Amino acid sequence: MGPSVSELQSRTARRVQHLRAEGAYHVLEQAQALEAAGRDILHLEVGEPDFLAADPVREAGIEALRTGRARYVPPGGLGALRQAIAETAGRQRGLTFTPSQVLVSPGAKPNMFFPTLALIEPGDEVIYPDPGFPTYPAMIGVAGGVGVAVPVREARGFSFDLEALERALSPRTRMIILNSPANPTGGVIPPADLEAIAEAAERVDAWILSDEIYTRITFQGEVAPSIASLPGMADRTIIVDGFSKTYAMSGWRLGFGIMPETLARRVELLLTHAFGSTAEFTQWAAVEALTGSQAWVRQMVEAYRQRRDRMVARLNAIPGISCGEPQGAFYVFPNVTSLGIPVEELADRILRQAGVALLPGTAFGDNGEGYLRLSYATSMDKLDAALERIEAFVRGL
Repeated sequence: MGPSVSELQSRTARRVQHLRAEGAYHVLEQAQALEAAGRDILHLEVGEPDFLAADPVREAGIEALRTGRARYVPPGGLGALRQAIAETAGRQRGLTFTPSQVLVSPGAKPNMFFPTLALIEPGDEVIYPDPGFPTYPAMIGVAGGVGVAVPVREARGFSFDLEALERALSPRTRMIILNSPANPTGGVIPPADLEAIAEAAERVDAWILSDEIYTRITFQGEVAPSIASLPGMADRTIIVDGFSKTYAMSGWRLGFGIMPETLARRVELLLTHAFGSTAEFTQWAAVEALTGSQAWVRQMVEAYRQRRDRMVARLNAIPGISCGEPQGAFYVFPNVTSLGIPVEELADRILRQAGVALLPGTAFGDNGEGYLRLSYATSMDKLDAALERIEAFVRGL
């Protein structure tokens, strides 16, 4: 007699057994359950802009639907969008890209996952930041690789601990993952560190996967520095970017990757067999986002700067909390070690007792212990209300 249906359904391949839910979605679910029970919850857990995409962008998407431009397109993306991405991304980074190097995807994650699948053999080592985005170790494991977590340090502006990076390098290092500006810390990797990482990648002949989804949300200039801009590095770098953060198009599900053409052709086949093509009407909206006025992006970033300044000042006024000034993205990552409470317990108590949903730093790796992540992608009024609740909670400990 064969296995029962329940036994059959419980058996899954080893490649997916390590997967866990993202912390933000888990806390959001808990917060929504409290709201359903009548609680008033302020949300600082999800990294999603509270802005709407600009009117011309929304109108371009609506017009595309109205005129029937909602059909299959080539798996790599709409030609007009790939051209616009190549020109814009190249101009921002001082490089020349061709449309054939660009792959469009529903969200940015496929352009992280599929290059990893295309390059990583079982047993290959992939270095990634800790604390860092949870998808990094997830996709490394699915590819059969060995994830090697390297700490990013508060004392270094949440850039890599370069000594730890050096120790982590080995003959099996196949890829190094960077995220700048970073989730969850808001850290931006400075040029000197990028040069050191580039030298290390060349020495061990490793690829760089550079997650630059927040590159325009930086408080040090128009764009954050990209390792691809360093001499020779464009040939070994996969740039991952998208429209969710810069253009407040999270629900449109639109991202892209830029990589050497030979790799792009292999990754394009994975895109073909995974999802066929990305929705056409969203891509016409993205063409407008890239080629239209960028003034509203600058206004949005300035609003984030004001929110950041308010949050940093108010968090530093709370006994037991210290918060550096993040240089990008829309997160603060305050140090709460002085409170003497493990951060998972602390985040849960703040949610249930103070009514503020935020994330423990450990949702982003073991080195997140001692930190909380708060998103300031919400209104100033809600931020002020949330900080008042957090301060009252901490003073009551």
